[in-house]
Amino acid sequence: MSPTAARKTGATGIRAKQAQDTRAKILKAAIKVFAKQGYASGRVESISKAARSHDRMIYYYFGSKEQLFVEVLETIYSQFNEAESRLDLDFDDPVRGLQQVVEFVWQYYLDHPEFVTLLSSENLHQGKHAKKSSKLRDISGYAISVVQKVLDAGKAKGVFRDNIAARDVYIMIASLGYFYNANQYTLSAFLGESLMDKAALAHWREVIKETVLRSVLARVPVEEPGTVSESTSA
Repeated sequence: MSPTAARKTGATGIRAKQAQDTRAKILKAAIKVFAKQGYASGRVESISKAARSHDRMIYYYFGSKEQLFVEVLETIYSQFNEAESRLDLDFDDPVRGLQQVVEFVWQYYLDHPEFVTLLSSENLHQGKHAKKSSKLRDISGYAISVVQKVLDAGKAKGVFRDNIAARDVYIMIASLGYFYNANQYTLSAFLGESLMDKAALAHWREVIKETVLRSVLARVPVEEPGTVSESTSA
């Protein structure tokens, strides 16, 4: 390769990296702005300012505010999957493996409140942006496949029911974690107690684990109310 060609190749590589970085900064800023202000109130000007970029760059890379929000939704779900893929699930002990999934999802909601608020915002819009994504179906398929692998391990060992569906278990785990976090303020006011205290959070985590396990175990022991069996305790 000639020196001139090498310089051109290097310049092209630098420009591509700069473009990638700018796009990533805009996405990161959009997640923060939309999480704080919602889709309707999240302005392009606010996003470009937060990204230290320009409005025209948002339209250049994403085409519209709506498409940017679609990619925000795809990004937060992909980040969830990436974090979940790093789990070292215990397939030799499927009960523990399923507990690990519950603990991960629960802690992820706590550590990433923007995930909850963005989904709440999209639900206010009846999922119209999510429906325009060509990637969410594949992204959700991975999340459900993680649960499926744990259930398959449990079914093979005879500890989980054969007729339990991974989709149902996934929705159960997501619902019990999401609702608690998305409604923490109104629930706290309604019940007259703080649901975000350390003890309260730990208690609800155990409630989710017990509820999920009771729904999938092949044999559920009869116990006194409020107790957790050794097989379902952390």
